[in-house]
Amino acid sequence: MSCQNPVFIPGPTNIPDRLRRAMNVQTTDHRAPDFVELLIPMLDDLKKVFKTKSGSVITFPASGTGGWEAAITNTLSPGDKVLVARYGMFSHRWIDLCQRHNLDVDIIDCDWGEGAPADLYADRLAADKNHEIKAVLVTHNETATGVVSDIAAVRGAMDAVQHPALLYVDCVSSLASMDFRMDEWGVDLAVSGSQKGFMLITGMAIVGVSEKAMKACETATCPRCFFDFRDMIKANSNGGYPYTPPLQIIHGMRESLHMLFEEGLDNVFLRHTRIAEGVRRAVGAWNMHLCARAPELYSDTVSAIYVPDGFDSDVLTNHAFDNYGVSFGVGLGQMAGKAFRIGHLGSLTDVMSLSGIATIEMAMKDLNYPIELGSGVSAAQEYYRHSTDMSKQHAA
Repeated sequence: MSCQNPVFIPGPTNIPDRLRRAMNVQTTDHRAPDFVELLIPMLDDLKKVFKTKSGSVITFPASGTGGWEAAITNTLSPGDKVLVARYGMFSHRWIDLCQRHNLDVDIIDCDWGEGAPADLYADRLAADKNHEIKAVLVTHNETATGVVSDIAAVRGAMDAVQHPALLYVDCVSSLASMDFRMDEWGVDLAVSGSQKGFMLITGMAIVGVSEKAMKACETATCPRCFFDFRDMIKANSNGGYPYTPPLQIIHGMRESLHMLFEEGLDNVFLRHTRIAEGVRRAVGAWNMHLCARAPELYSDTVSAIYVPDGFDSDVLTNHAFDNYGVSFGVGLGQMAGKAFRIGHLGSLTDVMSLSGIATIEMAMKDLNYPIELGSGVSAAQEYYRHSTDMSKQHAA
C-alpha cells in the first residue's frame, strides 16, 4: 500500500490515474494515416500552454535536458557568446551544457536564493556594443532554490538597449503549473518536459520555438542529428516523426492537456499558488526559512527550506522515506545537507499537501527539531480553510 503515498519531490510528479490509463495503450503504427489525428492537435494545444500564436512547439523523446541541448545546438555555433546568470543547480547545469558545446559563456554569478538579475543582464548587454552576445539564458523557476524569476524584466533589459540576442528560458518546473507567456515576454526558445506540470512520466522534451529562433537554425553549426529542429518540423508537418515517437507519452499528453483545459489554465495557476502558500505558512510556523530571499521570488511549484543549524537535511529526507514511505526533495549543490525541498506541483490538492506537511513535521519531531508537532499543519489548515479555492479540483 505504501506505493499509494504521493511524492513531494519537484518532479517527476504524481501521475493521476486518468493519465496512467491514457498511457496504457497497445502499440500502434506511428506511420499510419491516423497518427496525425493524435499528433497535430496535441502540438497545437501545447502552444496554448506556452501562450504562443506565432511560435512552434517541437517535442523530442527525451527529458528537459534534451530540450536544453536541442535549443542550443539548433540555434548557435561553436564559439558563440552567450550570457547566463547562475543562481542554482539547474542554471549551473545549463552553463555546463553550453561549455561542453564549446560556447563562450559569460556568467553572472548570483547568491543562491536570488533570481535572474535583470539589472546585471542590462549592464552586460549595454556594454556589448558589437552584439557579440548571441543568446541570453534564464531559468524561469530555479528548482534547486524555489526561486521564480521575472522573465519580462529580462526581456525589458534586452529591449532597452535594442540588443538582438535570442532569449532562451528554462521553464521545466514552471510550465503548466505557473503562468508562462512566450509571446508577450518575447521568449525565443522555451524548454520544458513532460514529467512536472504535465503530470506524466519522463520522456518528452518540449521546446517552444519562435520564428526568429527558427531562422537561426539556417546559420547555426553546432552538430545535431537526433535533436534537429528542421527534421522534426518537416516530419510533424506531414503528421509524423523522423524516427520512433514516444507513442504512449503522446497519448498521455493528449489527455493531460484535456485535464488542464477542463480545469482552466488560470485555475491551475491559482491552485498552485494556493497550495504553495499553505506550505509557506507551515514553514513560518516551524520558524524556518525559505531559500528564496523575498516574497516576489517565491515559487509556486517548489519550496526550498533551510534546516536549523546543527541538523542535516539529508538525514531528514532519508528518515521521512524510511519511516513514512514519503519522498521529499533533497538539497542540491550548495544546498546539500542544508535544505530540503517540498515539491507542490502537478496533481496535488489541499488534502494531499497537508499529508506532506504532516509527514515532514513528524520526521522533524522524530529527529528532535525545535518545532511543535502540529504547528505547520495547523497553519496550513487555517490558510486553506479561510482562503478561497478558485479552482475546481480535477478528477483523479
